[in-house]
Amino acid sequence: MIVLKKTTRNNLYTYALVIVAYLIVQLLISGGNISSSLQGQLVPICAYVILAISLNLTVGILGELSLGHAGFMSIGAFAGVVACISLEQIIPITILRLIVSLIVGALFAGVAGFLIGIPVLRLKGDYLAIVTLAFGEIIKNIINILYVGLDKAGLHVSFLSDSNALNLGDGGRVIIDGPLGITGIPKLSTFTIGFVLILITLFIVLNLIDSRSGRAIMALRDNRIAAESVGIHITKYKLMAFVTSAALAGAAGTLFAMNYSTIIASKFGFNTSILILVFVVLGGLGNIRGSIIAATLLTILPELLREFNSYRMLLYAIVLILTMLATNNDAFKSHLGALKERLLPAKLRKEKGGAENG
Repeated sequence: MIVLKKTTRNNLYTYALVIVAYLIVQLLISGGNISSSLQGQLVPICAYVILAISLNLTVGILGELSLGHAGFMSIGAFAGVVACISLEQIIPITILRLIVSLIVGALFAGVAGFLIGIPVLRLKGDYLAIVTLAFGEIIKNIINILYVGLDKAGLHVSFLSDSNALNLGDGGRVIIDGPLGITGIPKLSTFTIGFVLILITLFIVLNLIDSRSGRAIMALRDNRIAAESVGIHITKYKLMAFVTSAALAGAAGTLFAMNYSTIIASKFGFNTSILILVFVVLGGLGNIRGSIIAATLLTILPELLREFNSYRMLLYAIVLILTMLATNNDAFKSHLGALKERLLPAKLRKEKGGAENG
C-alpha cells in the first residue's frame, strides 16, 4: 500500500477540487443550466483564481503585504494583447498564438517583478505595502500615456500626446491608444484554457512550497533573523517568490484581457489589487485551496445577487464580514475539525490515528 505524505494528499485534493469543478461546470453548460451572463464570468473567475493563488505566494507564504498585484496583471494584459495582435499574420493558429501571448505576458510581468523587487523587497511591513501600491498606480499612469502601433516596419512606441506621433505607414494599426486602451482584441480566451492555466499555476506554486526553496521562503516569513543566521539568502528567496507571483499574475492578465474586446488601464487600478487581496485573506493566508474557493465565490456572488439590486452590495458586505469572522475564529475551526472527525468512518479514524502515532 502506497502511503502519501500529508502535503501530497492535500495537493491532490486541491487538483481534484479544480478538476471536479471544471467537469461539473461543463456538464451544466452542455445541459443549458448556466445563464449566458454566468458563462461570461467563467474566464474572469479563472483569471481571479490564478491571481489569488499567485498573491497568496507573496502574502501568505512569503509573509509580505503587496498592494500592487493589479500592476503586474496590467503589464501581462497589455503585453500579451500586443503580442497576440502583432503575431496575427505570423501565427495563424489561434490556440498557439494565445499560448505565446500568455508566455509573453508572464515574461514581461516577471521582468517587472524582478526590477521592482530588487529595491522594494529591502522594505517590509507598511513600507513595502505603500511602495507596491505606488508601483501599481505608476504602471496604470504609464499605460495611460503609452501609444503603440504596428505597420510593415514593425512596432512603433510613443509617449507623446496622441497616436499621430507614431508615424505609421499605410495599413498601419494603432494597438494601444493611450487612455483609450486597446480595442478590437481577438477574444481567444476560453474556460478550458483558463482551467489548464489554473492547473499549471497550482503545479508551480504547490511544488515551490513543498521544495527546499519553499521551506526557505517560509522560514523567512516565520523568523527572518533565525533564517539569516543559518545561511538562508534573504534577497534570493524573496525575489524567487515575488517574481514567480508577478509572472503568474501577468499570465492571468493576458487571459483576462483576451476575454474582452476592449481593455483600458483604469480597469487594473487600486480597487482590483484590493479585491485580489480580499480573496487571499478570506480564503486564508497560505491556504491555496481557500484562495481558489474565495475567488470563485466572491466573483459569482455579485451576479447571483443581481436580482436583489437595491440590497446587493449590503448583502455582499454581510457575506464578507461573516466569512471573515468564520475563517479567523479559532472556536469555529475547532468545531469544524471535530465535525470532520465525527463524519469520518471509524476505519479511517483508526488508520489516521495509527499514522499520527507512528
